[in-house]
Amino acid sequence: MSFYEDLVMQTQMNYQQYYSVYASGRTPYALSEKKPLSYQEQIARLAQEIQKADCILVGGASGLSAAGGGDFYYEDNASFRKYFGKFAEKYHFKGAFDGMMHQWDDRAAFWAYLSTFLHTTQTAPVREPYLDLDALLKDKDFFILTTNQDTQFVKLYPDEKVAEIQGDHRFFQCSACCTDDTWDAVKPVEEMIAAMGDGIVIPQNLIPKCPHCGKEAFPWVRGYGNFLQGKKYEEQYEKVSRYVMDHKNKKILFLELGVGRLTPMFIQEPFWNMTFRFPHARYIAINDKYGYLPKQLEDKGMVIVEDIARVLRDTRAAVTGKDGR
Repeated sequence: MSFYEDLVMQTQMNYQQYYSVYASGRTPYALSEKKPLSYQEQIARLAQEIQKADCILVGGASGLSAAGGGDFYYEDNASFRKYFGKFAEKYHFKGAFDGMMHQWDDRAAFWAYLSTFLHTTQTAPVREPYLDLDALLKDKDFFILTTNQDTQFVKLYPDEKVAEIQGDHRFFQCSACCTDDTWDAVKPVEEMIAAMGDGIVIPQNLIPKCPHCGKEAFPWVRGYGNFLQGKKYEEQYEKVSRYVMDHKNKKILFLELGVGRLTPMFIQEPFWNMTFRFPHARYIAINDKYGYLPKQLEDKGMVIVEDIARVLRDTRAAVTGKDGR
């Protein structure tokens, strides 16, 4: 087991032990009671920490994409209606994930919805918060760890600079995990979208099948079924583990962006652990809801509770003297 995967396993055990605390949106850790800096002081400090860091490990989670308009997952809002309106009208879904959890009787209808879901993220342009982050990382030694499956980071960076530990919408796997294999999902999704047109079903013959056993394919993502934790999965953890071990004695900044309360074990708590253990590590989180900073890290870290898009935009302006718009 790689270094980072071991950290995740440890925090998952902690999550299980204190599940009721996490389920209520809290954390079992003693938190800092220091008064936060003013917003302008926080922006100045973030800019300074980025500039003086030898290297940066970015932890990008769902809040980062939501801040840029990828906010259709949990609510029936304008973004959801734009991409999923015809399904919302028929099934009364209250967000994209609602549709994923629906008990579908018709597989052609299910794949019409799923292909729409995948096509929406596969073809989405790189969102503004990602572009602002990219500007801040310019000329820096950095690596990206993400729990997002929406392909935003891999549209900016080569695969070797990104660890996608929760999967990637560009790939299919066997729904039964009959083999340790993943394959392209982009072209099949394009074909389903074209065949569906304005309708809400696809032809039965376009339902993707596993080339090995003939059962239905499924996106290589955690959360909806049997997530294939094989070679590709292990490669993601090995990439981030190598980066961490190669840089642990440097001035490393752990930059956490948009981690919610459902999955603190993949980015947030491992970042806390490493910041505490590594001699020159620093930690900064940006979150629009939660300002959790362990008391043990109050002299090595900061949490900015504000809209992520605004913070990245303002920090980019502070560093470059312009916001790039």
